[in-house]
Amino acid sequence: MLRRLYNWTLSLAATRHAERALFAVSFAESSFFPIPPDVLMIPMVIAKPLKWVRIALICTLASILGAIGGYLIGMFLFEAVGQPILAFYGKEHSFEQIAEWYNTWGGWGVLFAAITPFPYKVLTIFSGATGLNFGIFLLVSVIGRSFRFFLIAFLLNRYGVPIRDFIEKYLGILFTVFVVLLFGGFYLVKYVF
Repeated sequence: MLRRLYNWTLSLAATRHAERALFAVSFAESSFFPIPPDVLMIPMVIAKPLKWVRIALICTLASILGAIGGYLIGMFLFEAVGQPILAFYGKEHSFEQIAEWYNTWGGWGVLFAAITPFPYKVLTIFSGATGLNFGIFLLVSVIGRSFRFFLIAFLLNRYGVPIRDFIEKYLGILFTVFVVLLFGGFYLVKYVF
């Protein structure tokens, strides 16, 4: 099933709708969608290596816009959704302690999540909920997401065929590692509360 999904994504990457799909996935992944944009970006760069800068730029801009959306979700929906959940578990005071710490060190957390497979959307929403300085949030999001997507696109442009072969050979293992990191990230955030 995973192989078929990869092949389908690779074929979508070569269509005229690929850039719009990449924009939508990149935007949604930064605020609520569980699938990372790399799944679409990688085959797009492999299919059209000369467009690696454009593809990375689309992915980066959409991801940053989605991060702003995640920040706004945290800022405006946390009281309606998040606080009642914390109160149910008797953790409303824990949030205030974590928020204070996060507003001091959260920029580093956002940068970490922007570059790594850690679920970025968790920290975009949490940043809005805790009131992390928006300028810091935006700056580290731009740096982290630009670094991640441009690095991946550059490496794919430079070493496309061997990297594609590597991905095809180890797709199952890579997917498993990604899922473990994804759920591990969610567990870590839940454990902190």
